[in-house]
Amino acid sequence: MTGSAVVIGASGGIGTALVRALVADARYPAVHALSRRGDGGVDGAIPGTIDLTDEASIAATFDRMAGDIDLLLIASGILHDGARRPERSLRELDADWMARNFAVNAIGPALAIKHVAPRLPRDRRSVVAALSARVGSISDNRIGGWYGYRASKAALNMLVRSASIEIARSRPKALVVGLHPGTVDTALSTPFQTGVPAGRLFTPERSVHALLSVIDGLDVAANGHLFAWDGREIQP
Repeated sequence: MTGSAVVIGASGGIGTALVRALVADARYPAVHALSRRGDGGVDGAIPGTIDLTDEASIAATFDRMAGDIDLLLIASGILHDGARRPERSLRELDADWMARNFAVNAIGPALAIKHVAPRLPRDRRSVVAALSARVGSISDNRIGGWYGYRASKAALNMLVRSASIEIARSRPKALVVGLHPGTVDTALSTPFQTGVPAGRLFTPERSVHALLSVIDGLDVAANGHLFAWDGREIQP
């Protein structure tokens, strides 16, 4: 029997779609749907609470789970919060807002990987995938702006890379990767959908179908890399 699947950020648009897809897939004996409020309510999933800004919460959440974990999907993230938006210029930089971006988009996922790593099986394939973003690619940045979000996603990509190297030493069949879901019609992207080309604003279901297909097609050579929804690798 395989181990469990875990989705962090299960109350968001992509997270909810991921949970539904994994429950329908039936490959995992349990699908844990984790969110800050514990309201990732999908029939057949096990709801739970987690706060990625509180390591004690992360540790306690994984301690409550039994058995191995074969799949961890980190679908949480922050792009805007109330009146706070991605910075358009250096004049808009704010230390607290940048720290919030890093806490949610980079540090929290890294701590989740820290606590799931000992639970990954040693004798079979497992996957840890964190939702990143193309705007976190340093080489692809040609217009600037969005300082905190870009930098936090670039940091996440580096954290994924480092974790992939360490975990592979004891679990050579494990994959730790970043995934870019495309522009998805969720609350996170709503203020920024103007100008998205026709056919490139995805439903959560379409994005999730593509992401899970990408995961299924990855081999160990993909460990530590970042992939878009269409399977193409995104350069750092």
